[in-house]
Amino acid sequence: MSRENLVHDLERLRSEIAEVARNNPDAYRKLNELISDLERQISETPDPNQAGLSTRVKDELVRFEAAHPRATAILNDILVTLGNMGI
Repeated sequence: MSRENLVHDLERLRSEIAEVARNNPDAYRKLNELISDLERQISETPDPNQAGLSTRVKDELVRFEAAHPRATAILNDILVTLGNMGI
């Protein structure tokens, strides 16, 4: 169930960051990289070199907390799901 939750949350985040792209291209690029890394981690062949994903999600949470509350809420959901998955 956690994997499905994470996939759903990543889809929601992709939709939400379209707004970020217009105002902050650098933040958009970082979020896209993070989403791609998370998708690789939950794929059939996870990349063992992707340690620290939870830390990166936390960092993005702090960065977007005030300016992008919906993206922050989705990132928080992702962080909880990663914790439940042991990632």
